Amino acid sequence: MAELRTAREPVRIAHLGLGNFHRAHQAWYTQRANEASAVEGWGIAAFTGRSPRAALLLAAQDCVYTLITRSAERDSVELIQSISRAHDGGGTEWERTIADPAVAIITVTVTERGYEPAESLTGAGETAGARIARGLAVRARASAGPIALVSCDNLNRNGEALRRAVLRESHDAESGEWIRQNVSFVSTMVDRITPATTDADRATALRLTGFDDAVPVVAEPFSEWVLCGDFPAGRPDWERVGARFVDDIEPWERRKLWLLNAGHTLLAVTGLRRGHHTVAEAFSDRECRTMLEDLWAEARVLLPFEAEATDAFLADLRARFANPRIAHRLEQIDDGSLQKLRERQAAIIVARLEAGDEPGRACLATVAEWGRSRGLDLAEALDVLRPGLARRVHLG
Repeated sequence: MAELRTAREPVRIAHLGLGNFHRAHQAWYTQRANEASAVEGWGIAAFTGRSPRAALLLAAQDCVYTLITRSAERDSVELIQSISRAHDGGGTEWERTIADPAVAIITVTVTERGYEPAESLTGAGETAGARIARGLAVRARASAGPIALVSCDNLNRNGEALRRAVLRESHDAESGEWIRQNVSFVSTMVDRITPATTDADRATALRLTGFDDAVPVVAEPFSEWVLCGDFPAGRPDWERVGARFVDDIEPWERRKLWLLNAGHTLLAVTGLRRGHHTVAEAFSDRECRTMLEDLWAEARVLLPFEAEATDAFLADLRARFANPRIAHRLEQIDDGSLQKLRERQAAIIVARLEAGDEPGRACLATVAEWGRSRGLDLAEALDVLRPGLARRVHLG
C-alpha cells in the first residue's frame, strides 16, 4: 500500500462526474502513472456532475480514498491520491480550473444521458455539454491554450458524441470556432465493474488500512482502457501502466459490446427466468453457460483480432463472470433491454447475415426468450428490435 504523500500533484487534469467508476478507473490509472514516472505527476481536480455530496465527503479526507480490489479469493487495498482537489460542479471553481493553462485534459464520466440535449432532460438543469462549453469559453478568453477532452462513458465513438454535445451548447460563434481549432475530442473504450459501496466495504477498508474512509471504492481486478485521439497539451504516461493507444477505436468497442455486454444481456435474459440474481449465479448455471459459450463462438468470428488475443479476452471474461464476490445484478443489466438487444444480439445477427453466415443460435435464443417474457414470438421480437429482421432470417 502506498504511503500518504505530504504534497499533492499539481492539477493538470479536470474531471467532470465524480463517481465510483472514475475513482476506480481513470484516477487509478493516473495514480499508477504518477508512481511510475520520474518527473512531476498529474493531479486531478474532480467535479461532481449533480449532487455535491461526493465532493464534500472526499474533500473532508484530503481527497485520499481506498480502492478495494475484490477478486474471487480476497480483497486487496491501495490508497489513491491522484485527485488533488474535489469540488461541487455547480460552483465557479469549474471555470477557474478550465481557464488554467496548466490544465491539459478534461475527462468526463456523466453517463449516457449527459450527452443528450437540454430539451430532452426535463428539470435536469445545466447539461454536461453546456458546462463544458461554458468552461471552454472562459479558457478561450484567457488564451490558455489547447486542451484534450476525453470521454470515458459507455458510448460508441464517445469522443464524437462529446464533441456534438459541447458544440451544440456553444452558443457563442467565436468560442465555438475556438473549440474547433483548439480542442481535441478523444474516444475511449473503458471497462471495469465497480459496484456500489456498502457499509461492509467501509468496514473492510478500515480493517485493512486503519484509515476510517467514508468513501472507499470497490472494483474487480480486471481493468481496460483503450484511447484514440490527440493530446495537444500533453498527458500522463498511461500506457506505462496498461492503457492502450490505438488509431481506430471501433474494433475495441465492438469486442466489448459483442462479448462482454452481449454476454451480460444473455445472462440477464436467461438467468432472471431461472431465478438467478447476479451474473455469477447465472454463469454457474449449465444451461446459461452453454448459451453464453455459443454466443461467444458466434460473435468472435466477426472481430478483427488474432485468435490468441480473443482467447485471452474470453478467459478474462470467464474469470470475471465467475467472481461471486462482485455482485453484478441481473435486474440492473436487464434495465433498458430493448435498446441493449438492438445494439448487441440484433447487431450480431445482422453482421453474421451480411457475412453470408447463419444468424446464430444463441443470439436467436436470447431474442426468443426476451420476446416470450413480453408475449411475442421470435419473429415479432426480431422485428421489434429491427424492422424486417425476421424476414432476413427467414422467419416471416
